[in-house]
Amino acid sequence: MSVKVAVVGATGKLGRLVAGIVAEHPEFELVASLGSSSELSEMLAADVVVDVTVPGVSQKVVEYAVTNGRNVLVGTSGWSAERITGLKRLLGDEPTNGVVVIPNFSLGSVLATSFATMAARFYDSIEIVEAHAARKVDSPSGTAVRTAELMAAARASRGPVAAPHTDQRARGQQVASIPVHSLRLAGVVAKQDVIFGGTGEVLTLTHETISPSSYTQGILVALRAASTARGVTVGLESLIDLGLPGGAAPAAGAAAPAAASAPDTAAAPENVSGQAATATTVTP
Repeated sequence: MSVKVAVVGATGKLGRLVAGIVAEHPEFELVASLGSSSELSEMLAADVVVDVTVPGVSQKVVEYAVTNGRNVLVGTSGWSAERITGLKRLLGDEPTNGVVVIPNFSLGSVLATSFATMAARFYDSIEIVEAHAARKVDSPSGTAVRTAELMAAARASRGPVAAPHTDQRARGQQVASIPVHSLRLAGVVAKQDVIFGGTGEVLTLTHETISPSSYTQGILVALRAASTARGVTVGLESLIDLGLPGGAAPAAGAAAPAAASAPDTAAAPENVSGQAATATTVTP
């Protein structure tokens, strides 16, 4: 029997991609596509609700779905640690449904964040530069926030990074003590550079999304996980086997394991949200 899926935010670029993937795979059935003028009750025909709206709308959508017993896949930024904590309270101590929150559906991005988390233990000078299309309404990106938080958790024993002159606005927004600089430009899909400064050297880890088609495999992994989820799960790395000690078993359709030397991001603290600051607009 196929899993019935409703996509909220189906008129957006990511929403159209998710709806197309659902329609192409017989294990899923697209039963509702909701736009800004749709009634939320339309999602109740589904087993899994995919939220790909905007930060100002997402919380209302997700809480409505959870309250009505639906499982949810969240691909919208704006889910801070505080929001996730509230979501856990809403689900209760013995949840019968679940929410999967994915800051970035790209497998390459997950690997780059894992590598950055490993490197963070060896450098005290770290900054992030992320770029997205001009239409992205929130900054910094959810991926940048999650990368910064995971790096901070990995290097907790070393304390905050060395980030001089952060009182100056041009120095970016500090996330877990790490400066993050956001670019919003025409012609860009998504790119992130994590830059490590050391004595006599600079290490840069770069991931660039060339096409939204790179999200397809991650979306499938997340959809399959969301259909049986209980409680709250954050991050695609929680759903695939990165070759980490105690890491997740590969989900169906997941990529091959990464090198075993990657950091144990699965052991990151629960308050690592991976979601960005409040959006500047709430128009769905």
